Amino acid sequence: MVNHTVGMEFYLMAFSEAKELQVAHGFLFLLIYLVALVGNLLIIILVTVDQCLHTPMYFFLRNLSLLDACLVSVTVPNFILNSLCHRSTISFLGCVSQVLLVIQFAGAELFTLTAMSYDRYVAICHPLHYDIIMNRGVCVQMVAVSWFLGGLFGVLYCAGTFSLPFCGSRKLPQFFCDVPSLLKISCSKLHVTIDVSVVIGVIYALFCIVSIGFSYVYIFKTVTRMPSSQGKSRAFSTCMPHLIVVTTFFVTGVTAYLKPVPESPHPVDFVVSVLYSVMPPSLNPIIYSLRNKDVKTSLRLLNDF
Repeated sequence: MVNHTVGMEFYLMAFSEAKELQVAHGFLFLLIYLVALVGNLLIIILVTVDQCLHTPMYFFLRNLSLLDACLVSVTVPNFILNSLCHRSTISFLGCVSQVLLVIQFAGAELFTLTAMSYDRYVAICHPLHYDIIMNRGVCVQMVAVSWFLGGLFGVLYCAGTFSLPFCGSRKLPQFFCDVPSLLKISCSKLHVTIDVSVVIGVIYALFCIVSIGFSYVYIFKTVTRMPSSQGKSRAFSTCMPHLIVVTTFFVTGVTAYLKPVPESPHPVDFVVSVLYSVMPPSLNPIIYSLRNKDVKTSLRLLNDF
């Protein structure tokens, strides 16, 4: 039974039966993947090389870019390969890896975004104690906690999902393996383990949302009391990229996971899947590059060099 399960394959959603369109989709996703990968790797290089960017804010940004690069690399390359080779299968172990890594990186990214909001709160509301509170040890611990929590949720969701039997159709209404689609095709109606994992995940997400919300309530209160318009502008300029990234992450994720899994995929389902799996990692480097003067300055210096 174990050997049969390990050797099993799942069938992923194909956006079109026409081979020409499959190739077109493959090259389109290849372009998006390269943009996301190059953008995030560029931020990692800039923050690593430029001494002016060796601050807690950019330390977290580098970790966020690493998570984004890993997240988009879990699902998109397999889809590109399937599209160009005109196939739609993924092995059991490949499916397990996708579920484990997607949950891990997404969970770690959620905590990283929360840590970044706390960093902005300390920088704006307690600037005199910023270097003491946000010392390197605290930053490293926050990043370590984000990876630990992401890995923990990855294991919980993965164990809960693949402990279920798949005795019927193995055709997933998704272009990669995710938990809702796998639960949809499971022949078991009892999902106790995964239900407990979902409850824990919701509590974790709510904790992060509330923490980010409280941070920005205090930030906006502090900013509105600043006498200098230049100080207000600088404070908002450092917060806006993070707010846009947080909003994009939550809106796309909630839209994808609250939407019922369809019996037969619709083009709208394809768009939603792309939005929450590809758009955030692709847009985050652009958002931080366009709105951040330090990143743009570092980029110009790198070009001059």
